[in-house]
Amino acid sequence: MKPSRLLSAVTAVGLGTALAQPNPLEHPMAIEAMRQGSYPGSAIVLEQRLAPGSNYQRYIASYRSEGLKIYGLLTIPNGKKPQGGWPGIVFVHGYIPPEQYRTTERYVAYVDGFARRGYVVFKIDLRGHGNSEGEPSGAYWSPGYTIDVLNAYASLRRFGEVNPERIGMWGHSMGGYLTLRAMVIDRRIRAGVIWAGVVAPYSDILGGWRRPSRPGTIPSQARRRREEFIRQHGTPQSNPAFWNAISANSYLSQGISPIQLHHGLADSVVPASFSQKLSAQLKAAGQSHELYLYPGNDHNLSQSFATAMRKSVAFFDRYLK
Repeated sequence: MKPSRLLSAVTAVGLGTALAQPNPLEHPMAIEAMRQGSYPGSAIVLEQRLAPGSNYQRYIASYRSEGLKIYGLLTIPNGKKPQGGWPGIVFVHGYIPPEQYRTTERYVAYVDGFARRGYVVFKIDLRGHGNSEGEPSGAYWSPGYTIDVLNAYASLRRFGEVNPERIGMWGHSMGGYLTLRAMVIDRRIRAGVIWAGVVAPYSDILGGWRRPSRPGTIPSQARRRREEFIRQHGTPQSNPAFWNAISANSYLSQGISPIQLHHGLADSVVPASFSQKLSAQLKAAGQSHELYLYPGNDHNLSQSFATAMRKSVAFFDRYLK
């Protein structure tokens, strides 16, 4: 074969290989792909009235996400509704083994802290948790939970008690990861507060995060999905384009609403370095944020709960009221 023909053949093979490679921006987990998705939410249905809180009503409520019926705990303040509606918070829980999860258990004091201050709080049960339909697919290797969060936000915007322009998001641990993703995908979310969040880029999640062993099926499933992702896409070092495409941290410079971060320095579940890394990235991107670190505090900020809650409420008051 003549050199020119050989070169043409090699070029054609190379071009064919390049064309065969999937575009990382089109992967279902990619931020750009998720921005092109549709998250209409639905009407929020009040399924069951619960015992009231101190100055608010409590309900089991539901909405739709990808055709699935997703449940949650909904609080509505007593008293005269402000013009335009109450401010709202989509409340995203952290990892709890799905078979142990109950709608009205866990995070009771957290929800109460916001509900008492005049917020409609929607603490959603991610798919496969409680009575929510669907499989508990995990947060880090499937878009399902993020889709549930985005549809919850859209549903709260449609809820007549809530001002659609004054909705924020609160997330803990895994819920912090979902909150950050949701805020990057839908920049209408007015403000976000994240406690002990998994908010580092994937290079840090894969390279430096060793979670303690806990009962439940999701961790082993997540390990298998993680291994499958690496087999398919390589590591963050060998294929940075893919891992950057699915990481919310790569999109901070495009704009994000104000974020407040809280992390205990004695957290043995999620490293405080994750919040510190995000804070540095937000600063470099010129984005408004606050970081509070708590010496001696665990994953739930148990030793400084009142202080962290007071700062969280004040932050939401500033941006949502």
